[in-house]
Amino acid sequence: MCIQPLTLIAMNVYWFGLAFMWNALHPIVLPALLLEFVPEALKNTYLGAMTFAGLIGAMVIQPLAGALSDHTRLRWGRRRPWMVFGTLASLFALAWMAGARSIAALIGAYVFLQVVSNMAHGPAQGLIPDLVPVGRHGMASGIKNFFDMGGLIVTSLVAGRLVSRAQSGWVFVAVGGILLLCAAITIIMTRERVQDRDVARGVDLGSLLHPHLERYPFYRRLLTGRFLILLGIYVVQGFAQYYLRDWLHVADPALITGNLMATIGVALTLCVFPAGWLSDRVGRWALNVAAGALAALGIFLLIWARSMPAVYAFGAFIGIGTGVFLSVNWALATDLIPPQEAGKYLGLSNLATAGAGALSRLSGPLIDGMNALWPGTAVGYPVMFGVAAMITLGGTIWLALAWKQARQLSGAEVAAEEAL
Repeated sequence: MCIQPLTLIAMNVYWFGLAFMWNALHPIVLPALLLEFVPEALKNTYLGAMTFAGLIGAMVIQPLAGALSDHTRLRWGRRRPWMVFGTLASLFALAWMAGARSIAALIGAYVFLQVVSNMAHGPAQGLIPDLVPVGRHGMASGIKNFFDMGGLIVTSLVAGRLVSRAQSGWVFVAVGGILLLCAAITIIMTRERVQDRDVARGVDLGSLLHPHLERYPFYRRLLTGRFLILLGIYVVQGFAQYYLRDWLHVADPALITGNLMATIGVALTLCVFPAGWLSDRVGRWALNVAAGALAALGIFLLIWARSMPAVYAFGAFIGIGTGVFLSVNWALATDLIPPQEAGKYLGLSNLATAGAGALSRLSGPLIDGMNALWPGTAVGYPVMFGVAAMITLGGTIWLALAWKQARQLSGAEVAAEEAL
């Protein structure tokens, strides 16, 4: 089956809208808004607790929605109905968040946004396994991650400047408009195949809640490695604005955070598409390992940065490593799962992605605690970044060991075939 490049682009443009939204909210908008509602000494704790709660919701909802979409049977597809509902509900949540006048309202709107957004996110991940031939998964995932990174770059430049000018309300307008436009393009221009009744007729709740990961041991190992590598990266991302504010004492933290995220995003974008293409030809395990090692190195070097040029340079290391990792890791995941249950198993990748994001936020109280023990030093940031670098390196080593076993298993299968 041949699939046109324009079809791949339309299928994946939705990810630009999601990336624009979350990369505006997490590193730029929410840290700035929280300072209006919470004590200065507890800002990391509140930011960590709020995003932890939301990401736990995402971690539960995304795989469940993806699995339910596997069994959805409507005339216009099984993934797109979920995307329509999730997008419209997300617009309501953004309006609620923009109008929040208390910390309780802000937290409620954020958690609700995580839940409804992931009701669209989980099913949307099934579009590529449903519609794209296996031999083009690397190319398709490269395009997907290109839009992910494009959203990161654009929102970093736009949101940082608007928040810096005390115009955060316009950020929510931009986020909602771009999310709606991107979702509409994907929903209208993607044509799903009508599912056979036998494929889509029933939902076994036990199967949804207890996926058979023991049948796919390398996918299980991939999820573990993904969790560890992203956990370290998300520690840096989640508290970057406060790190720049308290550790490097920059004059305009929101603007500089936007510039840093844009730098990382450019590095990501330059490598995600060629990484997806290259992984189709040289294999995905090796690129996963190399990317994780580079990201760990960038996080470690960030501890020693004392100037913005150094921060940008080391941030680029993190960006390149993360870009290659996200592209080829997702492509490898699509290779390792059963295609008829793509929504469920790719939704489980959120147990690694959102789980890593949620757990990384618990470093907020630890940062505040260490800063309180040594007032005026802001020592909590470099200590947590050091821990983050070790965690990412540990995930890289875990994937390297899985890669070694995969090669040994492949070699044994080849030898058995030659002996026949």
